[in-house]
Amino acid sequence: QVQIVESGGALVQPGGSLRLSCVVSGRTFRNYDIAWYRQAPGKEREWVAAITWSGIPTQYTDSVKGRFTISRDDTKNTAFLQMNDLKPEDTATYYCEAESEYYGDSWGQGAQVTISS
Repeated sequence: QVQIVESGGALVQPGGSLRLSCVVSGRTFRNYDIAWYRQAPGKEREWVAAITWSGIPTQYTDSVKGRFTISRDDTKNTAFLQMNDLKPEDTATYYCEAESEYYGDSWGQGAQVTISS
């Protein structure tokens, strides 16, 4: 059974940066495509970024293009979401999704990101 743990959430000021981590254990990490989603209070869960098992390509929702970068380190079974120039509207719980054609779809418990002065 795969386990997914996100970390790195925090309270930061507008314009600041954060790096979220997503550690995948229990299965072969290289078999997974990884995506980040976020959900703000009272809103639907929103897809943010994705990276394939090979690392190419990466994709982003329009509102984070040029500010967020998704990456992965297969030696550490970890995916990352580097978030720069953060805005109040980026405030949300961020979720990591690991998707595999062999093992299906799994989610982490979420990491809270709050952007406020």
